[in-house]
Amino acid sequence: MILEIVQYGHPVLRQRCRKVTEVDEELIQLIGDMLDTMVEAHGVGLAAPQVGVPIRLAVIDVAHDPECVSYLKVNGQEVDLESIMPLVFINPELEFGQPKEYGVEGCLSIREIRAEVRRPADVKATLPQLDGSVLVVETDGLLARALQHEIDHLNGVLFVDRLPAVTKVAMRNRLKLLAAANGSE
Repeated sequence: MILEIVQYGHPVLRQRCRKVTEVDEELIQLIGDMLDTMVEAHGVGLAAPQVGVPIRLAVIDVAHDPECVSYLKVNGQEVDLESIMPLVFINPELEFGQPKEYGVEGCLSIREIRAEVRRPADVKATLPQLDGSVLVVETDGLLARALQHEIDHLNGVLFVDRLPAVTKVAMRNRLKLLAAANGSE
């Protein structure tokens, strides 16, 4: 089922999400619906709060662009990107590399805005899986950016919060209008 993606201004987007403590049929259904919703919306990632559910769950699929990373290790072994896509994870932890780079980001919950965001180029993500196993993913490129973006959602942080001050000032009125149209911010 295609779910409604909540938009900028909705209070759930600013909540720090609660941990997933149980994997049940309802969660499995939510994951399937989130994957369908992400594909329908032409996104590369979707976090549970974006569909109004404040839990630490996200899905990512960047398999459409296998060249979007220069390296990918899972649990210390080099793997192909397609082998772990779509990536579904709960209760993630993230470690950042030192060098930072700019990249254009957008968000399914802020459809009208795309902007350059500076983020660490490399990440090491500890991603618990539904079956109790854990993937430790080390990567760069679009996958690293998507992991940071989706995990930010789980902490109530939006990509527009990470914009340079001058860009935030320039977007202030657009963001206020979006927030007013979608609830409040």
